[in-house]
Amino acid sequence: MRAQKADNKRKRGAGRSIVAPVARGRVWLHELKSRIFRNTRMLRVWLPEEYDGWGETRYPVFYLNDGQNLFETETAFAGVSWEAGETAQRLISRKKIPPVIIVGIDNTGPSRLREYIPYRTSDPRVIGPQGKQYPEFLHREVMPLVESYYSVAKGPENTGLGGSSLGGLITLYTQLAMPGVFGHLLVESPSLYVANCRILDESRRFRDWPFRVYLGMGTREVGDPLKDAATVEHVRELESILRAAGLTKKRLKVNIEDGASHTEGAWARRFPQALEFLFGSL
Repeated sequence: MRAQKADNKRKRGAGRSIVAPVARGRVWLHELKSRIFRNTRMLRVWLPEEYDGWGETRYPVFYLNDGQNLFETETAFAGVSWEAGETAQRLISRKKIPPVIIVGIDNTGPSRLREYIPYRTSDPRVIGPQGKQYPEFLHREVMPLVESYYSVAKGPENTGLGGSSLGGLITLYTQLAMPGVFGHLLVESPSLYVANCRILDESRRFRDWPFRVYLGMGTREVGDPLKDAATVEHVRELESILRAAGLTKKRLKVNIEDGASHTEGAWARRFPQALEFLFGSL
């Protein structure tokens, strides 16, 4: 009976232009045809070894932008992945975090800048930014697909969102635009400078922050001493905003790594600490 219900879900999904998943190890691939962005991308769903889709257990879920870079060197930018699945399983096995589902949301290549930038800006120059639609894309298309296939625990206490660079910017923007949905936020090397740091201005007026926020940054993100200093200062400013909003050390962890650059390798190196802080017990 349960198997029949699962088959029916896949058939209904296919009717919404969603194909059945294809397994690659513990990563399942789903093609998502977005009506909001009018394009197609893959969702990469990593399942822990403990996952039991037929039982009553519901699992926390962590949505991450730039999904190509999370699990495999073959698809990762510059051939360097975050090794997110291996990291998560190691922490689960050591009982540092509970079993959690990780969902990588692929970017769409040439459309990445438009989708991850919510403001008009000349640095970087983007014609027709679409980032203001990203929260709706997550809420109406990505999350329902995942919830239709997998045993997902609902509520902000069980739901996280994260990204790096412009993926970190759109993560932060999504929290401001859609409060109360995500309770765990990973913001790595965020492009806070976009549109003259407008995201910082909007953050000052915001109060409904998640249960936990991890903010990561390197001191050599740009490779220019003056720009590097400004980048770190922006992150420190965001930290001050979050502290002023009431986020204590139990809710906010800031890691400014000396000498770290703006690379997948740096984000992969900090990911274990981030994941344990966001989903572990304190």
